[in-house]
Amino acid sequence: MGIIWAIIVGAVIGAIAGAVTNNGGSMGWIANIVAGLVGSAIGQALLGSWGPSLAGMALIPSIIGAIILVLVVSLVVKRT
Repeated sequence: MGIIWAIIVGAVIGAIAGAVTNNGGSMGWIANIVAGLVGSAIGQALLGSWGPSLAGMALIPSIIGAIILVLVVSLVVKRT
């Protein structure tokens, strides 16, 4: 059940990052999940695990990491 909870929280984090960066319409649910999970790892590696957490992910650093990830990926994809 922990993996399903992490996927759900990752999808929500990815959707928030997509909405903040205005790239949410071009991202599907799988991309939101990947952006949320990978962004969570990036955010916690860079900023630590402070603030509230769900499913083992600190929410504020995870959202910031996902926003960074979505911005970098969108810049790379638009250039090619």
